[in-house]
Amino acid sequence: MSPLLVRPAAETRFDLVSLGEVMLRLDPGEGRVRTARQFRVWEGGGEYNVARGLRRCFGLRTAIVTALVDNEIGHLVEDLILQGGVDASLVRWAEFDGIGRTARNGLNFTERGFGVRGALGISDRGHTAASQMRPGEVDWERLFGEDGVRWLHTGGIYAGLSETTSAVVEEAMAAARRHGTIVSYDLNYRPSIWAGAGGLDGAREVNRRLAEYVDVMIGNEEDFTACLGLEVPGTEDLRELDADRFAELILRATAEFPNFAVVATTLRTVRTATSNDWGAIAWGDGRFAHATHRPSLEILDRVGGGDSFASGVQFGFMQFNDPQKAVDYGAAHGALASTTPGDTSMATRKEVEKQISGGGARVVR
Repeated sequence: MSPLLVRPAAETRFDLVSLGEVMLRLDPGEGRVRTARQFRVWEGGGEYNVARGLRRCFGLRTAIVTALVDNEIGHLVEDLILQGGVDASLVRWAEFDGIGRTARNGLNFTERGFGVRGALGISDRGHTAASQMRPGEVDWERLFGEDGVRWLHTGGIYAGLSETTSAVVEEAMAAARRHGTIVSYDLNYRPSIWAGAGGLDGAREVNRRLAEYVDVMIGNEEDFTACLGLEVPGTEDLRELDADRFAELILRATAEFPNFAVVATTLRTVRTATSNDWGAIAWGDGRFAHATHRPSLEILDRVGGGDSFASGVQFGFMQFNDPQKAVDYGAAHGALASTTPGDTSMATRKEVEKQISGGGARVVR
């Protein structure tokens, strides 16, 4: 029995389409935002990073549904998207009014952290074009019915941006399910996003409603508690993540949401900003699969590691439809993505498979 019925690639235009906001990340490198005199720019966004990872690392056909303002910043983000190989033909362009009064492009200032100083993200994304998208603006029937898409990915970051974005997410997921497209959702709980949108109660109301459409649910222990209200006794201390304890949480989730065919998560213990224990677990086809545990994984930039895990899991199911391979590809890809700067993966499939097979870090010449 296969855990997922993934449409054949030959029937579709895209292997995966992501729905979410793409921001311009301003990175001070080894320094601090508050004292920076120059920044390196990247593109990034929880949902987008998954599409880019699948395209650049695994060679699949991916696209992003989002909105940008039609000015030089918006086209810089577009250029970065195109460099990542992600199809940008589904981007909606909002008119620029001269100062961004009605719509703007989102910015994300992110420090990598080091040692005892944790990573820090400061988003500047109010009133963005992507947050103002509304139901009816995207022809989902054409995308999923005529063009064909094997997999739709979205998540709680985009759903929490505004009342209209959660409605857009629901509209997209409902259309995807009508046409046999697998739907994955990363809960990605961010207190800063939900602080002005009802807090925990708001997060649970939106995410529990959207969870009814999901085939593949992704999230860490905090996500499942904060977004879905699922708790297991003994989970108060999130510094030490126990696979058996999380397995119990997964079983509770699948009992409450029987539409979940797959549940997957990373298992991280943060020793310092630059040293994390790294593992992963997935449930599918009625069984658990565990990735190789990587204690004291050295981190350069942890932002986007979970998104790279998600794209590896998706590749494992699309390519092999096997929970063990999926969690192995996800954990290895996420680990490698944490060793390079920026939100998005710079890894290759060959490097991922070397990690899966137990390859070390000796110089390759």
